[in-house]
Parts: sequence; C-alpha cells; structure tokens
Amino acid sequence: MRVGEAIGWYGTAAILGAYAALRFQFLAVGFWYQLLNATGAAAIIYISYRKKAFEPATLNAVWLCIALVALVRLI
Repeated sequence: MRVGEAIGWYGTAAILGAYAALRFQFLAVGFWYQLLNATGAAAIIYISYRKKAFEPATLNAVWLCIALVALVRLI
C-alpha cells in the first residue's frame, strides 16, 4: 500500500471511528472528536485531489471547515 492510499484510509477510519465512538458513547463531542474529524477530512481531501475526485474533496473541505471552527471554539 502506498503512502497516499494509507493517508486516505486513515481519513476514512478517523471519521467513521469518531462517529462510531460518539454513537456508542466511547467519546463525547469535544476536542478529540473534532480533531479526528478534522484530520480525517484533511486526509480524504489529500487522496481525493490526488485521484482527481473532486466531489469527495469538496464534501470533506466543508467537513474540515466545520471541524476547525468547532476546534477553535473549544480552545
């Protein structure tokens, strides 16, 4: 597996993992939840642009902005 692919898989795992942890009450909405969302979205943006898949890149750019605003509000 190439580094770019691993980054993309991290992004998928981070966003899904954050959501699952929230739903199963392993994690509360807070710093770590938003950090996982932000880094996951950034990773998916990276791999999407490399593959010229602009729809998921756009979706995750919005997701990243939301997560960053939430992180700034937490700090």
